[in-house]
Amino acid sequence: MTSAPGPAGASVEVVDLSAAHGRIPVLHGVRLTVAPGGWLAVIGPNGSGKSTLLRSVLGFHPHEGTVRIDGVPTSGMPRRARARLLAYAPQHPVLPEGVSTSDYVLLGRTPHRPLLAAPRARDREVAAEVMDRLALLPLADRPVTQLSGGEQQRAVLARALAQQPRVLLLDEPTAALDLGHAQQVLDLLDRLRRQDGLTVLSTLHDLTLAGQYADRLTLLSEGRVAAHGTPTEVLTPTALATHYGARAQVVAGPDGPAVLPVR
Repeated sequence: MTSAPGPAGASVEVVDLSAAHGRIPVLHGVRLTVAPGGWLAVIGPNGSGKSTLLRSVLGFHPHEGTVRIDGVPTSGMPRRARARLLAYAPQHPVLPEGVSTSDYVLLGRTPHRPLLAAPRARDREVAAEVMDRLALLPLADRPVTQLSGGEQQRAVLARALAQQPRVLLLDEPTAALDLGHAQQVLDLLDRLRRQDGLTVLSTLHDLTLAGQYADRLTLLSEGRVAAHGTPTEVLTPTALATHYGARAQVVAGPDGPAVLPVR
């Protein structure tokens, strides 16, 4: 079956983004850029504002500052137009009961068809092609709530890819996955990104995986950008001690640095 890539990836620019939860400030003047087709992983200790940053870029969380996609500000952009540019795979998706995997993936086509219209032949074609790429076709008729954790993760990713976005935002895509399944998901993402030119902006808790899969890293600490650059530039023992309170060595590998805790 042929693949169904969307348009090539877009650039992402975040300028002076600040956000709060109620009256509690969470993000302070965050700046970052992602090149078209690039993968930027946002890392940082718990509570540093990583998920809030993604939700602010998507327009799901109130914020100050500017978000631009290919130089165009997203403020004032209609929600459906934004959904054709940006797709989101949350860390804890709400999976509907009684919905098959194929129908769940079809929900990703909503921004591409008239309001309240039934899925068209093209929508079903795109959804099937995405499911084929993610090895989900054998599970098409199974309720999505009955899939394993790794299969659900792929279904959530398939729904996002069915939107044919130019930018894919992923909040902890390896959360609750063992190492083997985490590597499978990230290998798949990297392959799709390289094949389709998709831009990826993600959060990642595992620093070694972040260092080996992402092109660039942004380290958030207390809601501010503490470091930004290549994985080798950002993942240093000093940065890990300062911002994570961790004792760790950083070992160079063929695909990027690995972080090893030290007793």
